[in-house]
Amino acid sequence: MVEPSRRRILGLGLMAAAVTSCGPRRPDPAADPHPSTPAAASAPGASSPGATAPATGGPVADGHTGPTSERSLPGNPDWEITDPGPDGAIEGFADRVSVLPGESFGLHVSTPAAAFTVSAYRMGWYDGARARLVWRREHVPGGKQAAPHVDPATRTVLTGWQRTLAVDTAGWPEGAYLLRLDAEDGSGRRYVPLTVRSASTAGRTVIMSAPATWQAYNEWGGYSLYNGPTGGLATRSLQVVFDRPYDYDHGAGLFLVYEAPLVALAERLGLPLAYTTGIDVAREPGLLTGASAVLSLGHDEYWSPEQRANVVAARDAGTNLAILGANCCFRRVRFEPTELGPDRSVVCYKDAWAQDPGHRSGAPATTDFRVGPGADPESSMLGVIYDGYPVDAPYVVTSPGHWAFEGTGVAAGASFPHLVGVEYDRVDTGFPTPRPIEVIAHSPVVCDGRRSHSDTAYHTVPSGAGVFATGTMRWVEALEARGPGGGKADHGIDSHAGDLVRQVTENVLRAFAAGPAGRTHPAQDNLAAVYGTA
Repeated sequence: MVEPSRRRILGLGLMAAAVTSCGPRRPDPAADPHPSTPAAASAPGASSPGATAPATGGPVADGHTGPTSERSLPGNPDWEITDPGPDGAIEGFADRVSVLPGESFGLHVSTPAAAFTVSAYRMGWYDGARARLVWRREHVPGGKQAAPHVDPATRTVLTGWQRTLAVDTAGWPEGAYLLRLDAEDGSGRRYVPLTVRSASTAGRTVIMSAPATWQAYNEWGGYSLYNGPTGGLATRSLQVVFDRPYDYDHGAGLFLVYEAPLVALAERLGLPLAYTTGIDVAREPGLLTGASAVLSLGHDEYWSPEQRANVVAARDAGTNLAILGANCCFRRVRFEPTELGPDRSVVCYKDAWAQDPGHRSGAPATTDFRVGPGADPESSMLGVIYDGYPVDAPYVVTSPGHWAFEGTGVAAGASFPHLVGVEYDRVDTGFPTPRPIEVIAHSPVVCDGRRSHSDTAYHTVPSGAGVFATGTMRWVEALEARGPGGGKADHGIDSHAGDLVRQVTENVLRAFAAGPAGRTHPAQDNLAAVYGTA
């Protein structure tokens, strides 16, 4: 079930409404005294206090971990927070967005409780449990950290919190993690997200998490890249940092809505997977070398030019690209260090780009990719381009014979209510558009009186790579619509839409995992038929 705290971010209405109307979006006017112990997720009652056992070992050929395949291990369904407690009972953040297996990171925790427990859950399928307990540390001394302060120049929320605990990830499998903080007096619980990333992605499908976008929307401390205390752009932050907790979904950021359902599906399919973040892709030009596919998930809006260049280079070397959302690669950002480490600040001045000291020193303007200076519309990479907000519309199939719809049984004109929203993309040849490109779902939308369409599109490039874009932000969320293991997506998305989205996603992931999809599934350009123009 989608919790009320999650609903207000699914539509992003409170924040995005201050940014754009329904027209095409334009620019805005110490040493650890408590050594860690691995937890036995495979043992009965492993999530209870004190459970310990060896963790699994290193990577094997299927992209999971051995000696036993990670996906075959029992899960721990009690990972989910249902009773978070009041604000301030406990909260924290990690001083690394991602780590390689075996690297350490620090937890910075604030709680008035005398002690707390931290549990590391690897997110996945696990026969419907959706997570496995990998590590736990009990009786960590608590303490209330100082109140945050705000940098007057950039309106950035700064905590200055001290490190509470150092965590060694030796034996942790690669994957997406939620660390759960439980105050031992029972007063509260919160999450801290972390990616245990893959050093190599060759031959694997890469799940590319989007923490820069999570941070852009994070209003912990009263400021985000959208809002300040008075609301709107006038008092928003010009840069935001990872050195603070997330306020959404009990500290999970946007992970549970826009990413976790896809992680569960991909792991259930047994595909060879690699895990990384957009920040890591930006930092390491060769990280995607040899990858079968790269997946951009439900809401992946904030990219640096380096991330985009490295994804394009991978595509042009034969790596498939799937955009399982909308509004992807819209904002151009720059990553800067904080006192806790490199790439922990997301800089995005938007319409105030001329005031950015970094830009005046020669860095690209941190505004929308499609506008100047340095305009580079995202459609040249994606095939589609962001077209507006907000909409709520049916998803309409136009090419039921396309391979992506195999096994769905859909006919031309099949309609799935509420699947298009809240932001959407379309093919628009007024912007750079790769060809051949094939529109397979062409869904009419009306946004603030303006008629348009949301497009699911597939195009192929000379390297043989295929690029698939859903055209709707609700795609990953819809995977939860009464799917395996129960659950229902928000917005009235029903089981029929859930069945469609799961099957199409499975078809795309399997085809993309097999190698350059354009060699076996070349796009058949149909823009003349769909839009009535060449």
